[in-house]
Amino acid sequence: MRCPFCQNEDTQVKDSRPTEDGASIRRRRQCGKCGARFTTFERVQLRELVVVKRSTGKRVPFERDKLLRSVKIALNKRPVEDEQIEQMVSGIVRRLESLGETEIASGVIGEMVMEALANLDPVAYVRYASVYQDFREAGDFRRFLGEVLPRAPGEGGPDR
Repeated sequence: MRCPFCQNEDTQVKDSRPTEDGASIRRRRQCGKCGARFTTFERVQLRELVVVKRSTGKRVPFERDKLLRSVKIALNKRPVEDEQIEQMVSGIVRRLESLGETEIASGVIGEMVMEALANLDPVAYVRYASVYQDFREAGDFRRFLGEVLPRAPGEGGPDR
Protein backbone atom coordinates (compact mmCIF):
# COMPACT_ATOMS: atom_id res chain seq x y z
CA MET A 1 0.00 0.00 0.00
CA ARG A 2 1.42 3.37 -1.02
CA CYS A 3 1.89 6.05 1.67
CA PRO A 4 -0.54 8.93 1.03
CA PHE A 5 2.01 11.43 2.40
CA CYS A 6 5.30 10.57 0.65
CA GLN A 7 4.12 8.00 -1.94
CA ASN A 8 6.58 5.39 -0.62
CA GLU A 9 5.42 1.84 -1.39
CA ASP A 10 7.00 0.31 1.71
CA THR A 11 4.32 0.46 4.41
CA GLN A 12 3.70 -1.93 7.25
CA VAL A 13 0.44 -3.07 8.83
CA LYS A 14 0.53 -2.28 12.56
CA ASP A 15 -3.01 -3.36 13.50
CA SER A 16 -5.94 -5.09 11.76
CA ARG A 17 -9.50 -5.53 12.98
CA PRO A 18 -12.94 -5.97 11.47
CA THR A 19 -15.24 -2.96 11.34
CA GLU A 20 -18.34 -2.99 13.54
CA ASP A 21 -20.62 -4.18 10.74
CA GLY A 22 -18.10 -6.88 9.75
CA ALA A 23 -18.21 -5.78 6.10
CA SER A 24 -14.58 -4.67 5.96
CA ILE A 25 -11.20 -4.86 7.65
CA ARG A 26 -9.66 -1.73 9.17
CA ARG A 27 -5.88 -1.64 8.95
CA ARG A 28 -3.55 0.82 10.68
CA ARG A 29 -0.38 1.25 8.64
CA GLN A 30 2.94 3.01 9.06
CA CYS A 31 5.25 4.24 6.34
CA GLY A 32 8.78 2.89 6.52
CA LYS A 33 10.22 6.07 4.96
CA CYS A 34 8.46 9.07 6.58
CA GLY A 35 6.96 7.31 9.62
CA ALA A 36 3.45 8.60 8.95
CA ARG A 37 0.51 6.50 10.13
CA PHE A 38 -2.73 6.08 8.19
CA THR A 39 -5.78 3.84 8.04
CA THR A 40 -7.01 1.72 5.14
CA PHE A 41 -10.17 -0.32 4.74
CA GLU A 42 -10.34 -3.60 2.85
CA ARG A 43 -13.68 -4.83 1.48
CA VAL A 44 -14.73 -7.91 -0.40
CA GLN A 45 -15.59 -7.15 -4.00
CA LEU A 46 -17.60 -9.88 -5.67
CA ARG A 47 -17.34 -8.48 -9.20
CA GLU A 48 -16.36 -5.35 -11.08
CA LEU A 49 -19.47 -3.25 -11.54
CA VAL A 50 -19.96 -0.80 -14.40
CA VAL A 51 -22.54 2.01 -14.26
CA VAL A 52 -24.42 2.89 -17.44
CA LYS A 53 -25.25 6.60 -17.28
CA ARG A 54 -28.85 7.39 -18.13
CA SER A 55 -28.19 10.68 -19.93
CA THR A 56 -25.31 9.58 -22.18
CA GLY A 57 -25.25 5.79 -22.10
CA LYS A 58 -21.58 6.10 -21.14
CA ARG A 59 -20.13 3.24 -19.10
CA VAL A 60 -17.99 4.09 -16.08
CA PRO A 61 -16.60 1.96 -13.26
CA PHE A 62 -18.79 1.87 -10.14
CA GLU A 63 -17.24 3.86 -7.29
CA ARG A 64 -18.44 3.10 -3.77
CA ASP A 65 -16.88 6.34 -2.54
CA LYS A 66 -18.90 8.37 -5.05
CA LEU A 67 -22.10 6.72 -3.81
CA LEU A 68 -21.07 7.40 -0.21
CA ARG A 69 -20.35 11.08 -0.99
CA SER A 70 -23.75 11.62 -2.62
CA VAL A 71 -25.55 10.00 0.31
CA LYS A 72 -23.55 12.10 2.79
CA ILE A 73 -24.52 15.26 0.90
CA ALA A 74 -28.20 14.36 1.19
CA LEU A 75 -27.72 13.60 4.90
CA ASN A 76 -25.71 16.76 5.65
CA LYS A 77 -26.66 18.16 9.08
CA ARG A 78 -29.22 15.39 9.65
CA PRO A 79 -29.32 13.32 12.88
CA VAL A 80 -27.87 10.19 11.28
CA GLU A 81 -24.69 8.48 12.53
CA ASP A 82 -21.78 7.72 10.19
CA GLU A 83 -22.16 4.04 11.06
CA GLN A 84 -25.77 4.08 9.78
CA ILE A 85 -24.61 5.69 6.54
CA GLU A 86 -21.86 3.09 6.08
CA GLN A 87 -24.32 0.26 6.71
CA MET A 88 -26.78 1.73 4.22
CA VAL A 89 -24.14 2.13 1.50
CA SER A 90 -22.72 -1.35 2.17
CA GLY A 91 -26.23 -2.77 1.87
CA ILE A 92 -26.76 -1.04 -1.47
CA VAL A 93 -23.42 -2.30 -2.78
CA ARG A 94 -24.25 -5.86 -1.68
CA ARG A 95 -27.63 -5.62 -3.43
CA LEU A 96 -25.95 -4.36 -6.61
CA GLU A 97 -23.40 -7.16 -6.54
CA SER A 98 -26.09 -9.76 -5.91
CA LEU A 99 -28.04 -8.68 -9.01
CA GLY A 100 -25.68 -10.88 -11.00
CA GLU A 101 -25.09 -8.20 -13.62
CA THR A 102 -21.80 -6.43 -14.27
CA GLU A 103 -23.49 -3.46 -15.98
CA ILE A 104 -26.00 -1.56 -13.85
CA ALA A 105 -28.15 1.34 -15.06
CA SER A 106 -27.59 4.46 -12.96
CA GLY A 107 -31.37 4.59 -12.44
CA VAL A 108 -31.26 1.27 -10.59
CA ILE A 109 -28.69 2.70 -8.19
CA GLY A 110 -30.70 5.89 -7.78
CA GLU A 111 -33.86 3.96 -6.95
CA MET A 112 -32.01 1.85 -4.36
CA VAL A 113 -30.64 5.00 -2.74
CA MET A 114 -34.08 6.63 -2.74
CA GLU A 115 -35.61 3.55 -1.10
CA ALA A 116 -32.88 3.39 1.55
CA LEU A 117 -33.08 7.12 2.31
CA ALA A 118 -36.88 7.00 2.56
CA ASN A 119 -36.46 4.48 5.39
CA LEU A 120 -33.57 6.34 7.04
CA ASP A 121 -34.40 10.07 6.91
CA PRO A 122 -37.32 11.75 5.09
CA VAL A 123 -35.53 15.10 4.65
CA ALA A 124 -32.50 13.43 3.07
CA TYR A 125 -34.89 11.47 0.87
CA VAL A 126 -36.41 14.68 -0.49
CA ARG A 127 -32.97 16.29 -0.90
CA TYR A 128 -31.68 13.32 -2.88
CA ALA A 129 -34.86 13.14 -4.96
CA SER A 130 -34.55 16.81 -5.90
CA VAL A 131 -31.19 16.12 -7.54
CA TYR A 132 -31.89 12.61 -8.80
CA GLN A 133 -35.20 13.60 -10.38
CA ASP A 134 -33.80 16.97 -11.53
CA PHE A 135 -36.28 19.32 -9.84
CA ARG A 136 -36.23 22.68 -11.62
CA GLU A 137 -38.78 24.76 -9.70
CA ALA A 138 -40.68 24.86 -6.41
CA GLY A 139 -43.69 23.18 -8.03
CA ASP A 140 -41.56 20.07 -8.60
CA PHE A 141 -41.09 19.80 -4.83
CA ARG A 142 -44.81 20.31 -4.24
CA ARG A 143 -45.77 17.58 -6.70
CA PHE A 144 -43.20 15.18 -5.29
CA LEU A 145 -44.23 15.77 -1.70
CA GLY A 146 -47.89 15.41 -2.69
CA GLU A 147 -47.07 11.96 -4.04
CA VAL A 148 -45.02 10.73 -1.09
CA LEU A 149 -46.68 12.33 1.91
CA PRO A 150 -50.07 10.98 2.95
CA ARG A 151 -52.55 13.60 4.10
CA ALA A 152 -53.26 13.63 7.79
CA PRO A 153 -56.88 13.05 8.83
CA GLY A 154 -58.83 16.29 8.52
CA GLU A 155 -56.39 17.78 6.00
CA GLY A 156 -58.74 18.21 3.11
CA GLY A 157 -58.83 21.48 1.27
CA PRO A 158 -57.16 22.59 -1.91
CA ASP A 159 -53.47 22.28 -2.62
CA ARG A 160 -51.60 25.53 -2.63
